[in-house]
Amino acid sequence: MSEESGAPGVRSAMAWLSAAAAEPRACRRAWERDPLGVVLLPAGRRWDVLVLPAGIGHATLEVLSGVAVPTGPVLADRDARVGFFVPPGTAGRWVGTGVRPAGRGSWIVVPHPGRISGGVHWLVPPDGSGLLTDPGVLELAMHEAAARVRITGLGAWAGGARPRAEPRPEPSPEPRPGPEPETEG
Repeated sequence: MSEESGAPGVRSAMAWLSAAAAEPRACRRAWERDPLGVVLLPAGRRWDVLVLPAGIGHATLEVLSGVAVPTGPVLADRDARVGFFVPPGTAGRWVGTGVRPAGRGSWIVVPHPGRISGGVHWLVPPDGSGLLTDPGVLELAMHEAAARVRITGLGAWAGGARPRAEPRPEPSPEPRPGPEPETEG
């Protein structure tokens, strides 16, 4: 998606996102003046956001990308936390370790809809349709991602950079001798 404010998809995404603001026109003007800028928007009106730590968040998005279910907008920040836009009310019902729910009473830093790099940016940009990630599908994807992370050992890596896997020693094909039997003597 282009970072240009005039692109049709970006304009409709700006309209959809800014509808959550107390003053939608002021929000759109801010983005039009500075396409690299951000605005604070209240969660809980049009959408909630579930914020996941970097490792599980990126792994969850990878799982969602591999299924035939549409995914709503997804944000990432400099710390590589990942925020999934879900239907309003989801945050109040969400129970899960390590997930920060942002619903009514929370504010979200939201970049221009065309911003796909730097600072706070979109991993999955909004398209203006109002599509949100289904919380049930997201939960299943998180479970699958957690299993993958547990199996591969690539947990919540810092800054979005995966650690290099340390080579594991090859198992010895020969049985190892056990401890010497104790003798009475």
